[in-house]
Amino acid sequence: MFTEQDKVQIASQGISEEKIEQQIQHFIDGFPFLNVIRAATIGDGIVRVDEEQLPTYTRRYDEVAGNYTLMKFVPASGAATRMFKSLFAALDGKTDKSVEQFFARIKDFAFYEDLKAAMAAREHDIETAEPTTVLRFLLTEEGLNYGNLPKGLLKFHQYPDGPRTPVEEHLVEGAAYANSNGLVRLHFTVSPEHRDRFEQLIIEEKPDFEAWLGVAYDVTFSEQKKSTDTISVDLNNEPFRNADGDPGSLLFRPAGHGALIENLNDIDSEIVFIKNIDNVVPDDIKEDTVTYKKVLAMILIDAQQQLFRLQELLEADEVSDGYVAEADEFLQMTLFTNHPEAYNTYTKEEKIAYLKGKLDRPIRVCGMVKNVGEPGGGPFWAMNPDGSSSLQIVESAQFDMDNADQKAIFDTATHFNPVDLVCGLKNRHGKQYDLPRYRDMKTGFITQKSKDGKDLKAQELPGLWNGAMADWNTIFVEVPLITFNPVKTVNDLLREEHQ
Repeated sequence: MFTEQDKVQIASQGISEEKIEQQIQHFIDGFPFLNVIRAATIGDGIVRVDEEQLPTYTRRYDEVAGNYTLMKFVPASGAATRMFKSLFAALDGKTDKSVEQFFARIKDFAFYEDLKAAMAAREHDIETAEPTTVLRFLLTEEGLNYGNLPKGLLKFHQYPDGPRTPVEEHLVEGAAYANSNGLVRLHFTVSPEHRDRFEQLIIEEKPDFEAWLGVAYDVTFSEQKKSTDTISVDLNNEPFRNADGDPGSLLFRPAGHGALIENLNDIDSEIVFIKNIDNVVPDDIKEDTVTYKKVLAMILIDAQQQLFRLQELLEADEVSDGYVAEADEFLQMTLFTNHPEAYNTYTKEEKIAYLKGKLDRPIRVCGMVKNVGEPGGGPFWAMNPDGSSSLQIVESAQFDMDNADQKAIFDTATHFNPVDLVCGLKNRHGKQYDLPRYRDMKTGFITQKSKDGKDLKAQELPGLWNGAMADWNTIFVEVPLITFNPVKTVNDLLREEHQ
């Protein structure tokens, strides 16, 4: 299938031929749907914390945070292009209500003064210019070039001392809950073409935020690895070749956010907070976000301490029946993992081996907000390859919607995951887990795309919080809707929460 030049190209991507053949086999076979049992709900897989308990959780977290290495991990490579979809359409003369709203409230955007200045520098008055001229200066290289920048670099929120980008909002948030003895570590995954601008922003702004908040920042960046790209195929599942037709012109594409499990795997930290770049709010409503991040982290720390204690007990030469029963109950009641049907037929030694295997895994606590019709993964109980069942974040594409029973389960979901995770990445000996080992590679996605006018099929790796974390210990906790304020379109910045 591959020429010598192809093999050189594959090697330069850092991918083995065996992996490529696996990917092509996935195109041929397709990915199986997940076997979902039921939706996770309050009292059946989703924990609800009483409001009276919140201060206790936050106080306890503040007391122990300094004992841990903490990191805030922010996927930030996403381009803002889709944010401006309706404005790009307006450039081509197709206007709608959202465009009218944009112009009616243009002065309420945090980037308004920058836009006005960019236009004035080219002798255009924003007040009297044609709408298409204003849009050109906003979206293209003629002005701010917002249509081609990542969301993290756009001005989102206005303050008396000037506007802030999402990157800066994450600096403020990080100081509030990812602060270990005054050190705040943040890691942004970025695209190579914009990395310099992210780094420059940090160089310029970090000293001011350190002085204001009384912390020291350690900010690092990484890019999606070339070795995580996947090969594309044509509609006959033959390797897709670029239009130039050179033998070495196989088309590789970035494999979605699931590829970031490799970046997360490179993070040296005991506790990692994961949150999307655009889910930030101004300071006056950050309090709930900070409270619940601390609550999620404390729930993780409590579970982890129990985990480590039980693992130690199960490794003794003589393990009492009581300890086996305690580990059994903890796995089912706290970590929401139900045993395979055959568990009751296991010998005591087999039960201990099974329990040790289940306890010795990375752990995550995931915030869940009430379902308001937003797209995204939902909380469900699903079957695992070993016959056990556990909590999984499941995307709609993983459901067999032609199966009436599975569709009915999907429709009963009461909550969804707003990408709000706190992760424990190290075992009880302080050694980092090898995170890619805990993926379910059968949970990838196949999508149809086109290039140079030719149809192709592309493959995404198991999503970061879906299949990439399928074999983690998982706890779902309800968090309030106010902690979820993504910016999907530019006019979302006009919502009260962002003003």
